[in-house]
Amino acid sequence: MLAKLASLRGRVCLAWIEWLLIFPVAIGLIYCLTHLWLYGYLPQPYFLDPNDTFMDFFNPANFAHRGGAYDAYQTIYPPLSFVVLKFVSWGPCYSFNAGGEARSCDRYGLASLVIIYLINTALIARTYWKIDRSTAIPRTFALCAGLTTTYALERGNVLLFCFTCVILAYGPLLRSARLRWLFAGLAVNFKIYLIGAIFAQLLKRRWRWFEGALLATGLVYLVSFAILGEGSPSEIYTNITAYAGGFKIGDVAYLWYPSSLQPLSLLLSGDALSPIVNLIGSHMVETGLVIIKILVAVTIVSVAAAAAAAWLRPGVVSLHRLLMLSMGVAFIYSEVGGYTQMLLLFFVFMEKWRGIGRPAAIVMAYLLSVALDYPISEVPTMVTDSYFANRMVIAEYYIGIGIVLRPMLIHVILIILSLVTIRDVWADARAKGWQSPLPWRRKMEPTS
Repeated sequence: MLAKLASLRGRVCLAWIEWLLIFPVAIGLIYCLTHLWLYGYLPQPYFLDPNDTFMDFFNPANFAHRGGAYDAYQTIYPPLSFVVLKFVSWGPCYSFNAGGEARSCDRYGLASLVIIYLINTALIARTYWKIDRSTAIPRTFALCAGLTTTYALERGNVLLFCFTCVILAYGPLLRSARLRWLFAGLAVNFKIYLIGAIFAQLLKRRWRWFEGALLATGLVYLVSFAILGEGSPSEIYTNITAYAGGFKIGDVAYLWYPSSLQPLSLLLSGDALSPIVNLIGSHMVETGLVIIKILVAVTIVSVAAAAAAAWLRPGVVSLHRLLMLSMGVAFIYSEVGGYTQMLLLFFVFMEKWRGIGRPAAIVMAYLLSVALDYPISEVPTMVTDSYFANRMVIAEYYIGIGIVLRPMLIHVILIILSLVTIRDVWADARAKGWQSPLPWRRKMEPTS
């Protein structure tokens, strides 16, 4: 009885720590909303064009209704995104209007964005409530009211719809394996890089799950391709190749809220090097490039070692951590936008507050949810329209320290949780013996 009381008291204390951690998140949210009220636009780190709000929804929705997504728009999205956008937007608004004009008309599309955001919030709250009630509220608030998810909402990105599928496929809410396979397949057809989450099942020896999810992915693609009438594998491959080959630092938007260190690395080593050299000096530029290369290499080696450890003793490693590590590798190798970090944070917030590494990763997840930044370089003042204010505004922006710190924190989280995984496998092997037969046949799998 005394042991149970001590354990309960410890959990309550840890829960209060997380309640304290949401204060910076709340302060960031209040600051941004106050700035919007006073000046008519959202401040850094939200997108630098106040008139481009929700356009990640309305620009592709325009091609969903009018066609030409793969030749004119040159999208890298699979057909499912355009099938869904056509369903959740009002067609007549796109008959003669481009995306910007359609935004003023399509109230149905705006309502769809708000509804899917609220659905995701409810699903996340329910997920964390099932995992640990003592920390469910602060973690839900940090993820749903924090920077990553609200940035995706401000952009109107289709990732919001993909997030619903990720929650249902890999969270604890659905019991049916077939439904999980379906949502896993839908998630990949929204964002191709999520194929790694399906392959992560192999590390747990979940052969049937892997096959079922892969089959669902193929079926969803074929059905959506048949409905849309465009988006063949060759078209998608051609557009992805062109996008990857054409990625360069052409303007400051690439640096605004990155998911990786790739934009910063290109900035330090590319054509735009001269202004940066004048600002911080050539020695700092060279040192920065070396640090980035070392951090990326250490991250990849750590995740690979964790994957090997999980393969040896899959019963010791939680599935949600393997999913997070697999997605993290995809994010640091390609620039997919900072809002994709909400997928990683969803799994980081499933970790228990135990040991040293897990709490450190959780604290960093809270920090990544804070919508504040510190200026290091100014951007020319703009006089432009603001969608929220519905008037002209004088927008003052800057390059913030977050362009460096946020992707670096993602790397550190991946390294820390990789080391925790290796340590757990090592401890289990020492306790039960290295020659333990078929360790993957254990029935019970930990949740952390």
